[in-house]
Parts: sequence; C-alpha cells; structure tokens
Amino acid sequence: MHIHEYQAKEILRKYGVAVPDGKVALFPEEATSSVNAVDTNLWVVKAQIHAGGRGKAGGVKLINNKEDAIKEAKEMFGKTLVTHQTGPEGQKISRVYIESGSVIKQMYYISIIIDRATSTPVFIVSAEGGVEIEEVSEHSPEKIIKIHVKNGDMFAFHAREMGFSLGLRDDSLKRFSRIATSLYKAFIDLDCDQIEINPLIVNDQGNFIALDAKVSFDENSLFRHPDLLEYRDRTEENPLEMKAKEHHLSYVKMEGNIGCMVNGAGLAMATMDIIKYYGGEPANFLDVGGGATKERVAEAFKIILSDHNVKAILVNIFGGIMKCDIIAEGIIAAVKEVGVKIPLVVRLAGTNFELGKKLLAESGLKIIAADDLEDAAKKSVEALR
Repeated sequence: MHIHEYQAKEILRKYGVAVPDGKVALFPEEATSSVNAVDTNLWVVKAQIHAGGRGKAGGVKLINNKEDAIKEAKEMFGKTLVTHQTGPEGQKISRVYIESGSVIKQMYYISIIIDRATSTPVFIVSAEGGVEIEEVSEHSPEKIIKIHVKNGDMFAFHAREMGFSLGLRDDSLKRFSRIATSLYKAFIDLDCDQIEINPLIVNDQGNFIALDAKVSFDENSLFRHPDLLEYRDRTEENPLEMKAKEHHLSYVKMEGNIGCMVNGAGLAMATMDIIKYYGGEPANFLDVGGGATKERVAEAFKIILSDHNVKAILVNIFGGIMKCDIIAEGIIAAVKEVGVKIPLVVRLAGTNFELGKKLLAESGLKIIAADDLEDAAKKSVEALR
C-alpha cells in the first residue's frame, strides 16, 4: 500500500527523523489556512500523488510570497500531473502539501527495501541525492552503495559503514547513523516494502532533513496495522485493481491490448513474456489462483473486459488443484454470462486437459483452442491482426 509524501513524513517524524514544517490541504478552500500555518519566507507547494517525478512535471513549486503560494496551491487542485511513473494518462491532483523551504548544503539518497535474491533488508545509499536514482545506477553504478542487514539485526557498524561510504565523519556520521537506525526500526515495526528519502539534505546548520519521502507497506501485513489503513487514498488506486481485490484476484492493469487470465503468478509472468516475444502487448497481470471457481472466473472476465483497451483475451490454465474439465465448465459458464465478443484463446494443460478441451470445443462458443503456451501466444497476436 502506497501513501502520500506528507503521510510518509508524519511517520518519519514519529521515528525521530527531521522533516520540514508542513501542512496539507485536502480541498482548495484549505489552501489559505495551510499556507498561513507554515511559518517561513520560502514556501514549497507540492502536488500529492502516488508517483515520482513530480518536480519535472510541474508538481513542485518554490514561492517566496505568501499570496502567490496560496494562489498556486489553489490552482494546483484538479490538474492532471503526467510523470514517468503515472503513465500517459497522468494522475489528478486532489491533495496539496505546503512546507517550508530549506537551505541545502549537501544532498544524499537513502532507502530500505527487501532484496528478493537474499530475502534480507538492504540499505541503498548514494551521495548523488536529489536526482533519479535509476539514472545514477545505470550510468554511475559505482556511486550506489548497498548494505545488507542479515538475520534481521541492524548494528551500529551497518550505519557507520554507510556513513563512511558517503564520506561522513565525526558529528555528521553520528547524526546520519541515528537516521539510518530510525529508518530501519520504522521499516521493521511497520512491515514496510520500502522507505525512501530523496533527497536527505544537510542544511546550513549541519542538520540532516528528509526533504522528500516515500513509504509503502506490505499489504499482506496490514491486518497487524489497522491504524495504517487510515492513510489509504483510494482515489490514487486503479478501480479495476480495487475490484479485483474484493474478489480475491491478483490483478495489475498494464498498457497493452491482450487480456490475460492465468492461474499462478509464475505462469502469469511467463504468459506476459511470451505475448511480448511474439509481438503482442499484455493488458494486465491476472492470477485467478489455484482453486478458481466459476464465480471467480466470471469476475475475472468482467474485470478484463472493463478495460476498453482489451481487444483479445488469452486464458492460460494449468490444472493441478482444479481439474481442467472443471475449469472449462467455469470458462463456458462465465463466457455465456459475461458475453465475451472479442477473440478468446484458451490453453489448458494438466489434469483432465483433454476432457476440458473437448468441453470447450462442444460448447458452441467461439473459443480458439491452443495446444501449448507458444501456440496460444501466436494465436492471440494473430487474432488481433
């Protein structure tokens, strides 16, 4: 679950990490009071969306006049911000954060994520803060330092190693170490997927301040943190993905035109890869699960067809927990209920796959049968043409 910058800073503040004074405006009418609440000579007006790259897209403004700050904050509401993370459709601004400006002497980057290869938390730090870390990683990988925290226990030497790698010494090293330790505590306490500060600045008084912040949580652990659900902003979430969660479907919308319905995350990834290999573009990731019922399959079809970019559907099912004949009956019933009018390619494999294919062939529906995954991908792409 992603949250807004101002919410992330609220969490960091609780863990002892310094952040600029700020106030959020949830409506245009609150812009005046939010600007007035920030005692400064330099206001930073920030669009609040769940995406990076806001500054380059015009979503961050530095203003040294209170009246202009109020005007800018009001005018920012309702605009659509298009960044490299929002996609071409952009994201509508419905919250604006106003905070005090800072004097910047030095900028750093620091984040914590889970390294999937080692199943351990890893700190990523760099002296190249304030820019897109992906570009630094690609063009200057030697400037990216990674420190793994093995066995889940962070010690003082982890923080010192990071600080030394950034060229910090003496009091600056101690201050940085306290921040790194606080971030790790928040990461573990709250079951985070990611905590990122970019930039972490040193101001004119030598203090470290989180100038920007990004925090996301593992949704599977939210039952342990019901209070965090108050941070959820459903206007930032894809409505199809929200609907899928209600029906226990794993769905992620993409930009292509071939809808995918698969059982199993690994099989779904392979399906999308082979569609790309044969010149197609997957419209989604959708895992119906190993025990997919007729009702769940029907909901999956409805969700796929709700995306008007979808011009063909590829169903790729491996019958293991659920036998292929049962799955075929579910597909037939769902297609009849939903009324699929675009090309539908179905590949079945596993237990009772021959019986499943027979049921599909005798259904009287316009279903294109595929022998294997390669054949299914080819036929899906051909159906579009």
